[in-house]
Formats: sequence, structure tokens, C-alpha cells
Amino acid sequence: MPIENLEVIDVISIDLYGNVVLTISDDLKWDDSSKHLSLLQDKVNSYLNSITNGFLYANYPNAKGRNIVINIAAKYEPDINAKMFLNKLEEILSSSGYGFNFSLLKKT
Repeated sequence: MPIENLEVIDVISIDLYGNVVLTISDDLKWDDSSKHLSLLQDKVNSYLNSITNGFLYANYPNAKGRNIVINIAAKYEPDINAKMFLNKLEEILSSSGYGFNFSLLKKT
């Protein structure tokens, strides 16, 4: 499961505005909200560590000089606790100079 693997960035892309988008692929249900939120927090921290320790720029030189957006692409609708967490996460990332996006994958 991608969200549980802290060793990799699930998806790296550049959006239409030239931002580097680091996507977390979240395919977990919200049955155990506290565990799920802990995993999300760990994954976001892993992404931030890859930025601050230079790993991102060393392995993806096109990221240099671009704004960074952390995106969570979720399979399931978050519960109320998760929504509060995501709002706080957006505030924290924004105050640190990063963008944030949460998207719910459409069911086919």
C-alpha cells in the first residue's frame, strides 16, 4: 500500500502552473480513523523530509526553483476527524510555503 511506504514518493508531477506536485496515494478506508491519520501524517512528514534533506532535488532536478504542492489522492471520503486534520494540514503547509490539495478519486 503506497500510503504505508514511507521510503518513496508515490507520484511526482509538474502541473499546468509549473508547480511540483508530490502525490500521496491513499487507498485506505476510514474504519480506523486515528491509525489512518497517523499514516497520513507520517507520509506527509516523509515528503517534507525528502524536500529538506535534498533528496527530492538530487533525484528530480526539475523540481529546483519550483513551488511545491503536496496532494492527497484518496479513494474514500474522509470522516469528520480527517476533514479537521486536512484543514489543519493545509494551514500548516501554507504557512511553511507549500501548497496543498486533497482530491477524492472518482469511482468508475
